[in-house]
Amino acid sequence: MPQFDPELVFTMRTALEEAMTKVPSDLVTISTKAFLAECILKAAAQGHTNYADLVAAATDHIQTIASMFS
Repeated sequence: MPQFDPELVFTMRTALEEAMTKVPSDLVTISTKAFLAECILKAAAQGHTNYADLVAAATDHIQTIASMFS
């Protein structure tokens, strides 16, 4: 399991909160947040550590979430 420094953890947490603002209100659940957090963690583990990349790693999957609930 990769180790992330405190600054990156803060960036990942902030990116998750930003991504959650883009989720349609009917899909805002703890499961959605966990799924997007996993997307961010995977991106960070692959070396994507800047804020914009981490937000994109999560928001790129919002449509996937929407299709799961359709």
